[in-house]
Amino acid sequence: MRLPLLLALLMLPLAPLRAQDGAALQQRVEAILAQAPAGTRFGLLVTDMDGKPLLAIAPDQRFIPASNTKLFTTAAAYARLGALDQAARGTGVRIEPAGGGEVDVVLIGRGDARLSSAVDCVQSCLAVLADAVAGKARRVRNVIGDDSWFPDERWSPGMGWNNIQTRSGTGISALTLDDNELAAMVSPAGPGEAPVVAGVDYYRVDNRAITGVGTENRLGYRREPNATVLRLVGTLGRETAPERLRLGIDDPAHYAAWRFKALLEARGVRVSGALLTRHRSLMPADDPVARGGASAARPPEEKMLAELPALPLAEDVRIVNKVSQNLHAELLLRRLGGLDGGSGSIADGQVAVRGVLAQAGVPANGVDLSDGSGMSTYNRITPRAAVTLLGWAARQPWGAAWRETLPVGGQDGTLRRRFAGTALDGKIFAKTGSLNATNALSGYLVAASGETLVFSILSNDCPDGETDRAVAAMDEALLAIAASN
Repeated sequence: MRLPLLLALLMLPLAPLRAQDGAALQQRVEAILAQAPAGTRFGLLVTDMDGKPLLAIAPDQRFIPASNTKLFTTAAAYARLGALDQAARGTGVRIEPAGGGEVDVVLIGRGDARLSSAVDCVQSCLAVLADAVAGKARRVRNVIGDDSWFPDERWSPGMGWNNIQTRSGTGISALTLDDNELAAMVSPAGPGEAPVVAGVDYYRVDNRAITGVGTENRLGYRREPNATVLRLVGTLGRETAPERLRLGIDDPAHYAAWRFKALLEARGVRVSGALLTRHRSLMPADDPVARGGASAARPPEEKMLAELPALPLAEDVRIVNKVSQNLHAELLLRRLGGLDGGSGSIADGQVAVRGVLAQAGVPANGVDLSDGSGMSTYNRITPRAAVTLLGWAARQPWGAAWRETLPVGGQDGTLRRRFAGTALDGKIFAKTGSLNATNALSGYLVAASGETLVFSILSNDCPDGETDRAVAAMDEALLAIAASN
């Protein structure tokens, strides 16, 4: 009888010892984060897979999450994946009589994020639809881009106007082509001459840049929202490699029609008319006709000449999370907004996301989102909200598949260079996030003990130009947490 008593006595110091270890780790992590630039505000929560808190710093304060927003969008997409795949439709083309032996060609988008006009395209190819038209009609009047499958909401509330001109803030449309971006190549010329620009026939280039000497690159560009003039400024050194500018497109339906017209003409189809667009307007929030103040009803479907098959959305979630693709995330949000009789608007998409978060037990006051990608500066989350979602997702039948869409430290995606060669190389699975003065990382990590932990670490208000120091402190803190558990 003495042996069990002896074992019980030996066990007594363990609880205080663990408490001391936890306090020491808390102090160590706080000291590490204190090395970040002055003024940087941090939030952190770490739990085990059962939700038991292990370490917390301001876990209920609200932070701009940047692309950690994609965790909420893609988890909601996986939770509703069956309904989303059932409702998914590919891009189609329709021919309408125009008189005089001519027809109008209508290119109709239904939210396919991967429609491509690339020469080497192998799936969801615009050329397939061009072939179908060329086989049916040789004289076309107007080419029309129709994106009325979703309401005309090209940018979310809180989008920075300076991002609109870039691929990060490109316009969102049900008719999306080539990720709604243009890749311009700018190459140096002779000293004092304007650099050579290629790849931007869609925009008119106002080239005010000059070629300098050496390798200095101070090239800049500017395009106002909804403008077609791209202005280049600054200097590109003569010995500098060509610079690739990845530009956003404000009216993707018009751009898709422009590219489609070129493909038709390359197939011998004569196009005599104009490039037109069909949009579905967003109704005012106080209009009682709109569902929840969302938008006018989606137009009825008509017979297509040809249409492309819808692609599995799970593949797109991987793209969204691994490389943090903003456009694809926004299209996911709008697809969610089209379920259950919704209009496909941002507002209806957020209703769908909030419904999933309620199932997950995420505190309602811990999440306030205005978009699906994280580009909105209006977004706010708490570390507790992110960890609650992550823990719930891990317990779902689709949890393992969703986790595999997250970047892996030192291995791939937006984490391929972070944690490489450290104890978390290949052992941290998390979504990154970065925006002005903001960095975030939330996901799962495998600790030294082999136990998987759930975490969310968010930083806001970092001084301009010093985010690298904030990220370094965040990574060091996570390494210390992994080593101590």
